[in-house]
Amino acid sequence: MTPSRIRPPFDADERTQLTGWFAMQRAIIHWKCEGLSEADAHRAVLPSSPHMTVAGIVSHLRWAENTWFEVLLLGRPDDGPQFQDAPEDADMRVDGESLDGLLAAYERQCAVSDEIIAAHSLDVVGRHPDYRSSAASLRWMLIHMIEETARHAGHLDAIRELLDGEVGYY
Repeated sequence: MTPSRIRPPFDADERTQLTGWFAMQRAIIHWKCEGLSEADAHRAVLPSSPHMTVAGIVSHLRWAENTWFEVLLLGRPDDGPQFQDAPEDADMRVDGESLDGLLAAYERQCAVSDEIIAAHSLDVVGRHPDYRSSAASLRWMLIHMIEETARHAGHLDAIRELLDGEVGYY
């Protein structure tokens, strides 16, 4: 079942607005995957971006959340596919992985990220010693991930329309 796409209240506090917009963008990712065949989820429709498939984007977003909230903010090990002397777009290379499995992994990662976000002040900065980006505050990271997720939701809008004609915003 697709998560609800509800905008945060106009008068909500900063944290509620940030997490509300983030949750809505994540819900749009799930919505854009609804009813898509496995073949279409892995079909590339952009000639210059062969790994930018629906499945590839879902995987990328899962690893982006891991990178920003677990690795950069908390200083956990950088063991995701994008860190390991891997080819470009390694986190989008998902041949043989089902869309349902990728969505479940994304959902689990979102739950971990949500726990991390809830447990820390928006002003706390990252603590991974090896990456300059860990100097960002949780607020900055959260705003960046809203932007990242929304940008890829837009990609999914276009990809989905090219795949099967499905359109819709919000």
